[in-house]
Amino acid sequence: MPTNNKAAPIDGKDSLIAYMASGCKPPEEWLIGTEHEKFAYLIDDCSPLPYEGKNGIHALLDGLARFNWQPVLENGKPIALTKPDGSSITLEPAGQVELSGAALKTIHQTCSEVAEHLKQVKEVAKELGIGFIGLGYQPKTPRSELPWMPKDRYGIMREYMPKVGSMGLDMMQSTCTVQVNLDFDSEETMVQMFRVSLALQPIATALWANSPFKNGKPSGFLSYRSHVWTDTDPDRCGTLPFVFEDGFGFERYVDYMLDVPMYFVYRDGTYIDASGQSFRDFMDGKLPALPGEMPTIKDWEDHLTTVFPEVRLKKFLEMRGADGGPWNRLCALPAFWTGLLYDDNARNAAWELVKNWTAEEHAMLRSEVPKLALETPFRSTTVGDIALDVLDMAHDGLLRRDKSDGLGLDETHFLNPLFKIAESGLTPAEELLRAYERRWQGNIDMVFKEYAY
Repeated sequence: MPTNNKAAPIDGKDSLIAYMASGCKPPEEWLIGTEHEKFAYLIDDCSPLPYEGKNGIHALLDGLARFNWQPVLENGKPIALTKPDGSSITLEPAGQVELSGAALKTIHQTCSEVAEHLKQVKEVAKELGIGFIGLGYQPKTPRSELPWMPKDRYGIMREYMPKVGSMGLDMMQSTCTVQVNLDFDSEETMVQMFRVSLALQPIATALWANSPFKNGKPSGFLSYRSHVWTDTDPDRCGTLPFVFEDGFGFERYVDYMLDVPMYFVYRDGTYIDASGQSFRDFMDGKLPALPGEMPTIKDWEDHLTTVFPEVRLKKFLEMRGADGGPWNRLCALPAFWTGLLYDDNARNAAWELVKNWTAEEHAMLRSEVPKLALETPFRSTTVGDIALDVLDMAHDGLLRRDKSDGLGLDETHFLNPLFKIAESGLTPAEELLRAYERRWQGNIDMVFKEYAY
């Protein structure tokens, strides 16, 4: 949630680079932050929730406040809930409900947090006659029939998106994801983590592929959510080829962000439309939306949230390639990336695997995996075979982390759902398609009954 900006103006690009570098912290202080989105719907007819009404999103937020969440208001209406530990419950544009978890030390803690959250939302949902489901794309309701949440930021994006891509509004209203945020200790480590995770993001997309439906029918994609991102906004999405170029580091990412067109500036509780305008002009005091005014670091923080590549850099790295899904795969995502990136040996092994992949191969995987998932051909093998190798690396990384719960179990068991997918070659999306074609006999409403949280 942006805040009003009373800090001193940014005094040049070096301040922005220093801001990014200030995220570096020693490995013993590295944490794990998990975020997941889910669709809320009325149990009676599987339709999405409006904001208002006795069983709308507003009522849901009011109900959740009983669990010591504090409401965040915009124009007098609750649009989020927060806790002092940094966790929050927020709303995506069409009322998708997101938990942004606290930064925690272990996957065990992350999974307990997710379980407690789902327990809370299910208690309130039962009272309101609503349900929740984890999928990557809204399976039934056409986007034109989806609601809009009363957030001014989304109003600005809603007007801008159709100017730069054909599927930006689909991204905003119809998608759900799960992602994890991870730390780094130096620029060198950040670069290696960024390159490894960006190269392997299509592998995650394949393993988590869980969005085969659109408007109640098969879409032709196994991860339609991932496909949507390929034509959302070329200025702020994609595989970022420059990350793999010599000399990449904090400064190069700052240059990229300075060239990404802005969405807004937040002042005195109001979003000011600056869509398409330049942060470089802002730093020169020449922003048309606020002539003569200079940006602060808070404005930079806001701007960093307005890009959506497959991996995003702030003071930490965000992994953004996976479809939303059921509880066990919400816990599996932080396990997958923590095992790969927080262990030196696993990270080095992953880098050896991907370091010779070409820009053309990155682009091919980005294009083909949403359609073919694990069956995507790659060189002399398939994405499915690569997934098995990468899962072995993540498993070994978690073994070496040696973080046990109260029963003595380490973190490797959180990868079990992924091994099952990779070893069988059957993605969650293909499981859904088989159910749709056979026992559901083409009735998409059955997905809400069989796959609800």
